[in-house]
Amino acid sequence: MAVKLGGGHPSRGRSARRKFSPMADINVTPMVDVMLVLLIIFMVTAPLLTVGVEVELPKTSAEAMPNPEEPLVVTVRSDNVVFLQETQIAIEELGPRLVAITANKPDTTIYVRGDATANWDGIAQVLAELQANGFTKVGIVTETKDQTGEAAPAQKSN
Repeated sequence: MAVKLGGGHPSRGRSARRKFSPMADINVTPMVDVMLVLLIIFMVTAPLLTVGVEVELPKTSAEAMPNPEEPLVVTVRSDNVVFLQETQIAIEELGPRLVAITANKPDTTIYVRGDATANWDGIAQVLAELQANGFTKVGIVTETKDQTGEAAPAQKSN
């Protein structure tokens, strides 16, 4: 709260004691500054929240699965190139890398995103590599269709 100091010269008898009266003005400049900084931060980070590899996901009617922790995502592009998160990786290296990342916890959930036009052989090889390394919680990522048949945002399903 701001305080307005009373005027007067300190050497004048009674006016030597200053009278304090509160100011009724609120300074909103710091609040506006904080809000603008937050706006800029959100504008910069929002595009980074999506997975970096572009694929056209198949459309299904499955509901989204809740997942409280950050998932590991394996993506298979239409040319059967495999990505772990956003890093390109050979299929042979996928299993050992995931074992190292998950600290040898095979109950970690792994999501597989496969391009709708991808060859099934590439996706099957990824699934086989995950199964061979002991990962049993594997989800397939798809897009859901709404009532009109239009594709809704990406959803996760088993």
